[in-house]
Amino acid sequence: MPENLHRALDVDSHALRIVHRINELGSITAAARSLGYSQPAVSQHLKRLEARLGMPLVAKAGRGVRLTEAGRILARHAATVTQALDAAAGELSDLAGLRSGRVTLAAFPSASATVIPTVLRGLSQRHPGVQLNYLEAEPPEAVRAVRDQAADLAITFSYTGDQADPHRQSAQGLTVVPLWRDEMLVVVPREHPLAGRDRIDLALLADDQWIGGCPRCRAHLLDLATRSGFSPSISYETDNVVAVFGMVAAGLGVALVPALAIAASPLPAGIVARPTAGGDFRTIHLVGTEGAESIPAVAATIRAIGEIDAAPWSLVGADREHPPGAALAR
Repeated sequence: MPENLHRALDVDSHALRIVHRINELGSITAAARSLGYSQPAVSQHLKRLEARLGMPLVAKAGRGVRLTEAGRILARHAATVTQALDAAAGELSDLAGLRSGRVTLAAFPSASATVIPTVLRGLSQRHPGVQLNYLEAEPPEAVRAVRDQAADLAITFSYTGDQADPHRQSAQGLTVVPLWRDEMLVVVPREHPLAGRDRIDLALLADDQWIGGCPRCRAHLLDLATRSGFSPSISYETDNVVAVFGMVAAGLGVALVPALAIAASPLPAGIVARPTAGGDFRTIHLVGTEGAESIPAVAATIRAIGEIDAAPWSLVGADREHPPGAALAR
């Protein structure tokens, strides 16, 4: 196709719809009426298109008009193009109206049994056409999933003042919004000398055996113990909170766990959980990319997370100036 003719065919959808309707109705007036345009506006569209193509598209036929051969060629392809445009408009409308769409949410294990089911259930009931996907991952991996576009949003956590916190570096360049504070609790056997106290000073556990997580996961325990003046003796290593509770119940040691983990796996008989003397918390965050809230399904997920009543899991509201959606939009 000559380059000038190729450029001439770069026409708007209005012109294509006009040619298509003239072919169907045999009249410029009828075509204009069916499209909601004025007859002069349709005539002007045709004249401009004919000028660009350098050939006539319509010819008089009695009281009406008929398409020329060039007009019939354009009308034949216009039908396909306008149908595709209508289909695209319908799909976009479904997406905007949350009748379709997809969102992937990532979060850490103790959220999987508490926060996440509430979010997913609410979204599936409110927007059944949206496909929901969930990825369980610790904060650094969840943040990486957002950065790599494997997840749209991530619920993560970090520890205030903990210089070893892996969240500090991994979330740089993304939007991080505080959601709640999750209190850290000391778990000890019921017969432990400190079990009857309302709060436990960590320094008094300096001589106890500790049950800790993997080297990365125990970083906060080490940081907190250092600030309390001791180095914990970690005899048993597991990230499985049920195993931690079993070991504490067996008298093998003590542990530091978040309240959300206890909400996910209730304490067995024989052990108790107490706040630390100084009050220790981790902050739970929502992490996303800039502009994430412009995607309808993602925006709906942000709203659902922001509306959660976290009280049943002993989570308390974090200090924030704006709700999650507004903060992600900043």
